[in-house]
Amino acid sequence: MANIGKTVKLGVFTLAIMNVTAVVSLRGLPAEAEYGLSSAFYYLFAAIVFLIPTALVAAELAAMFQDKQGGVFRWVGEAFGKKFGFLAIWLQWIESTIWYPTVLTFGAVSIAFIGMNHTGDMSLASNKLYTLVVVLIIYWLATFISLKGLSWVGKVAKVGGMVGTIIPAALLIILGVIYLATGGQSNMDFHSNFFPDFTKFDNLVLASSIFLFYAGMEMGGIHVKDMVNPAKNYPKAVFIGSAITVVIFVLGTFALGIIIPEKDINLTQSLLVGFDNYFQYIRMSWLSPIIAVALAFGVLAGVLTWVAGPSKGIFAVGKAGYLPPFFQKTNKIGVQKNILFVQGGAVTLLSLLFVVMPSVQSFYQILSQLTVLLYLIMYMLMFSGAIYLRYNMKKANRPFRIGGKGNGLIWFVGGLGFCGSLLAFVLSFIPPSQISTGSNTVWFAVLIIGALVVVAAPFIIYKSRKSTWVDPNTQFEPFHWEEQKTVADTQATTDTQTTTTVK
Repeated sequence: MANIGKTVKLGVFTLAIMNVTAVVSLRGLPAEAEYGLSSAFYYLFAAIVFLIPTALVAAELAAMFQDKQGGVFRWVGEAFGKKFGFLAIWLQWIESTIWYPTVLTFGAVSIAFIGMNHTGDMSLASNKLYTLVVVLIIYWLATFISLKGLSWVGKVAKVGGMVGTIIPAALLIILGVIYLATGGQSNMDFHSNFFPDFTKFDNLVLASSIFLFYAGMEMGGIHVKDMVNPAKNYPKAVFIGSAITVVIFVLGTFALGIIIPEKDINLTQSLLVGFDNYFQYIRMSWLSPIIAVALAFGVLAGVLTWVAGPSKGIFAVGKAGYLPPFFQKTNKIGVQKNILFVQGGAVTLLSLLFVVMPSVQSFYQILSQLTVLLYLIMYMLMFSGAIYLRYNMKKANRPFRIGGKGNGLIWFVGGLGFCGSLLAFVLSFIPPSQISTGSNTVWFAVLIIGALVVVAAPFIIYKSRKSTWVDPNTQFEPFHWEEQKTVADTQATTDTQTTTTVK
């Protein structure tokens, strides 16, 4: 009877694995396989200057505002005001919207490799029309399922994470070990330099995409209060989860580089080609369609979960008066239908970029880079906001705090994350030398104009706000500086009344 009502707490390893499942995706491995042995340097560098700082800073912020909704809108808004808070959550939502075509492109390629004709599968995977049709069909199917509010979506995502990511990653690494142990000829030069050639800046753009591989670790911050002794155990979970994530990425990338020559690496197809080559080597080619189905299932399950996810955050903020009533409309079961339809329209338009880009691969890369740019702006706001709040909210309760005393460690961790994000942001504008992206004019135009339009939009919307936009049923809590103003106004009114009475 003593255990009735007892709260279940997360263990260190459990949270570590949850973080791994949330962050790890295999679709980006081919991009880093281009770098050979030096890819390990990029993975480790990005983990130190971005992955770990993101998890620790998000944990402090999530614990500070555990009883208030808003997520990154709350975190940034408490530091820099509503306008920049709205920018942060807008970027988080729009980034995920741009991300869908890239991840679904990988899903379309996976589906193409379900057939047993290797040459035909590769031809189909390179076909723009096929990829466009599959991306749109799967995305809109996921949208309509989300509108139904099905409770089993979460379970599908968990199964998809294991079947479509963790198991294939382990299998890819094991196949690489078997291949080398049985005398297979490696296509990766393990005697090359661990440190990359920093003089070739155009080679760094694909490396900057590693930061997007690691994006999402901030979500683990919401569980900081679900642990016993979070001040001690949460950092342990972060470092264990980060280590497992880096090992999967490094060894998975090596496994691809071993089986595929560098000149033949394709950003969208090489993961499937790598599995196919390994299965041919061990004379088990019949496994190729099975792994293709597993990878496709992992992609589709992830998209199904995320289609409605980020939109819920901006929906809650919108109801507090930041979006017109049109975007606050829900269906009969409370799902934010209009936001989902607008999101779907944006995904459709972005997918039509196939028409102007020279290849599926170039489309995949330019959208990935735009996604990186937008997400990194949000992260820079988050890192700088955490440092600012140490001074602006000195006395706030911090159940999890980076550094026991003083602000030195938050400056180091937050500053490291900010500088790493800024570096990746700058590098993301450089056209990659490894793939054909068409003219540099198109490349820069899409990235610069796309980023400017996306960043300007929330400021325009914010300035256009009307009092009628506020949903009377919203439960959105005020910011700390709004509460202080209310207290100050109340005190001033009381003082005025007291003075009047005395007179």
